[in-house]
Amino acid sequence: MFKAAVIGVGAMGQHHARVYNELEGVELAAVADANATTARRVAGLYKVPFYTVYQEMLDAVEPDLVSIAVPTDLHYDTATAVMERGVHVLLEKPIAKTLEEAEAIVHCADQHDLRLGIGHIERFNPAVVELKRRLDGDELGRIYQLHARRLSPYPDRIRDAGVILDLAIHELDVMTCLDETPIERIYAETGYRFDPDREDMLNGLLRFASGAVGLLDINWLTPTKIRTLSATGERGMFVVNYLSQDLTFYENTKCGSNGWGILEILGVAEGNMTRYSIPHVEPLKRELQAFVEAVRCGEDPPVCGRDGIRALQLALELSRSAKSGRAIELPTTASPIPAQIPVEGAMTSL
Repeated sequence: MFKAAVIGVGAMGQHHARVYNELEGVELAAVADANATTARRVAGLYKVPFYTVYQEMLDAVEPDLVSIAVPTDLHYDTATAVMERGVHVLLEKPIAKTLEEAEAIVHCADQHDLRLGIGHIERFNPAVVELKRRLDGDELGRIYQLHARRLSPYPDRIRDAGVILDLAIHELDVMTCLDETPIERIYAETGYRFDPDREDMLNGLLRFASGAVGLLDINWLTPTKIRTLSATGERGMFVVNYLSQDLTFYENTKCGSNGWGILEILGVAEGNMTRYSIPHVEPLKRELQAFVEAVRCGEDPPVCGRDGIRALQLALELSRSAKSGRAIELPTTASPIPAQIPVEGAMTSL
């Protein structure tokens, strides 16, 4: 039985506490939050002790693993302090505010031989898991374009980041999971409609070494929440709805085999639409299950510290491109980081 604790239970962290409380083989031992009212409320739900100073919680409870969901500015100090005590960490995204801090966090985990997971939760969305499986099976053929739309009203909860670090980083992580070739070039335009210090709109372009183009349409300006991702390729188009966890395929009827196992593409024409039957699973539950299993087996979690560094680096390059007004050429000498996603059970089409 692993003892788990959560540091920061004001927003996402309260859900970490709930899921740990539900997981088999895990005991939610305590929660900590600088806001005593928040800490007391969440602790009361699960009848565990609460602390306003997380160091005191670590001393008293001695947890095996900890989720950290504090503001990004505090990620480095909190994560390294926890790992210095020999505790495994699931750190909410983004991994840190700077690459230097992110690399120091990963180094600390390696130095102490600890498991470090980064909370890129969309990798555990069942529709994304199924899309990844089908793309790896070459069901789309060559990928032409990945197009993400992540739109929502202006949030009250975010104070230390704009849409690039808060929203676009999800899509950067998912896109680099779906197309594992390096990104050669990146370009961005941003808007500041309500806060001069935090961008609330992003339109971005990514050029993959595979030839695929990634499009990012991200904002806090839309009076409804939209979360979709499409992958267009030789055989048609897959569309993920993150919110409903649906995956739909639109067939290109002018793409087929020539009988020798080689695709013949004669153009593009509308064909059948297939909506796949996918068992719905809470992504956070799948994420924390995978983290606990990584701790148990002594292996890297499916989304590890190096994945967190990669997503942060791309997010910072988007910001740099927007500020400079020019495209950024990226070095592509580094090999892509393998993207591993746990798949639960067979998924059939309707």
